[in-house]
Amino acid sequence: MRKLFLTLTMVLTAAWAMAAYYVAGNGTSGNPWCDGLSWVINGSEMEAQGNGVYSKTFENVPKGSYQFKVTTGSSWLAASKFNSSCSNITCSTLDNIVFMLSEAQDITITFDGSKICVQGSKGEAEPDPSEVGVVGVPSEYEGVMLQAFYWESQKLTTFSCTKYKNLLDSGLADEMGKNFDLVWMPPSGGPTGGGVGYYTKQYSNLDSDWGTKTKLQELLSKLHSYGCKVLADVVINHFASSNGWAKNFYSNNFGSYGTYQISSKYICSGDECFTSASSDSKNLQKGNADTGTNDGGCRDLDHTQEYVQNMCKAYTKWLINTIGFDGFRYDMTLGYAGQYLSMYNLASEPFFSVSECWSDVTTIANHLKATNYNTLAFDFPLKEKFNDWKGGEASYSNLKNPSKSLRSKGLSKNAVTFIDNHDTFHRSDNQGAEFLGYNTNISTKKREIVEANAYLLMMPGVPCVFWPHWYTFKEDINQLIAIRKKAGIHSESKVENETGLSNKYKATITGHRAKVFLRMGSQRSTFDVPEGFTLELAGDNFDIYLMEFTPVENVSVQPAATKVLEDGKLYIIRDNKRYTVDGRVAE
Repeated sequence: MRKLFLTLTMVLTAAWAMAAYYVAGNGTSGNPWCDGLSWVINGSEMEAQGNGVYSKTFENVPKGSYQFKVTTGSSWLAASKFNSSCSNITCSTLDNIVFMLSEAQDITITFDGSKICVQGSKGEAEPDPSEVGVVGVPSEYEGVMLQAFYWESQKLTTFSCTKYKNLLDSGLADEMGKNFDLVWMPPSGGPTGGGVGYYTKQYSNLDSDWGTKTKLQELLSKLHSYGCKVLADVVINHFASSNGWAKNFYSNNFGSYGTYQISSKYICSGDECFTSASSDSKNLQKGNADTGTNDGGCRDLDHTQEYVQNMCKAYTKWLINTIGFDGFRYDMTLGYAGQYLSMYNLASEPFFSVSECWSDVTTIANHLKATNYNTLAFDFPLKEKFNDWKGGEASYSNLKNPSKSLRSKGLSKNAVTFIDNHDTFHRSDNQGAEFLGYNTNISTKKREIVEANAYLLMMPGVPCVFWPHWYTFKEDINQLIAIRKKAGIHSESKVENETGLSNKYKATITGHRAKVFLRMGSQRSTFDVPEGFTLELAGDNFDIYLMEFTPVENVSVQPAATKVLEDGKLYIIRDNKRYTVDGRVAE
């Protein structure tokens, strides 16, 4: 028995000693990161430190963008094993672990069998106040946004055709300009060939399925005449080839900002064009690994390369300074690391920016942090709460500071709130993502839709009204927008005295010029109206009351907010109070 025990012990000890782990990432020749090896699965072996801990140090890694995975030498470990509590470098985790260095330092990767840690010899650089929250995110913004299209609305007529010419000729552009502060237009790049433009083949060709460049600029001018700003839908995660999978691409001519020619070497190495057996391009030169998730129907751009970065900077500058857009809605931002979106916004300086990071609140919050808070993001977790609530058909408890929403995380300033969008509405491939269910005849759901918009338009964040809702119930929604503007409700408005029960809801929201008391549900009358409020609108299943403040002209102007660095942390100072960059009151 003793001999058997000793033999078993020796076998287990030998097996432990044979365990090996490696770091594989976007190494390049001459750079110590990953020993200069590009995604070699067993190229950079980690050293055993005892007790099942392994580590690997790469000395003097230069400033730049990096990504990696830990491997067994034959298989890749999940990026989700990254642990921020044992790391002093901020990383994003999608397909790979991604981080950016602002200065050269030693980088040590550690793995203990369950968690991956990233330690830099100099740690996280102090944030530069001039690059945190300085573009694309207006403070205490009162604007209301309209998504001026829906899926294939360039040819459908259910809620009107939304081609540029139709919007102009029908007078709809004038109505949009009078009621909205921001209008989100569809992808303008062409030739699309895909119906709505999300598989663009040429960014600089603005003759698309939605209309000509001339009509687009005419529409922009019309909206601008009302003081309305317009957002371009920017699709830079992926790009469609002009021939084969990745054999040829159209060039992009951005005038004074330069001409750019994409080729296969600027496409992420994991793209289908290099991996699919049916691809005609799998042996072409390829780029680095993706810094985010892959789009299976188009070629994913490699944003780690300076050439791609310069092209995206040129494109965004051109859209604003030459074409006339005022900001951006960035498509599929889960597809690339957030620091690149910040890079492009800092280069082009949009008035407004919103990111489509379709995920849970933790991922969205991490994405916003990675962008240095230089963008807003769509509040998809709140949209899910709308789906659960279904316009008064389920419990109103879903609406009380909705759990896992951006508001619940103190990020209302960076939240674009919405009920439905082109992807969630009437799309058979996204059934279950819609507010009232796939193929619902919304003309029969006035109470639910108007009530949902009443909540949307009385709450903080930047509300984005959906075209079919507005087009069908224009008079009601325009009235709600007018109340929001009268009260001066803004992106950072406070919500107080909030109660959400099975059959009723109430809240008080503070705007720049008035407080709003909103109550909803069949039993809402059991909530007493606070003293000083008068009825502004008695809706179907909701009521809105206002209590106005002293006229704005009699109120002294508050000093502008300032930014300070204290102990390596950035704070916003406003009205003698300190706030963190995500809007929380600092302790």
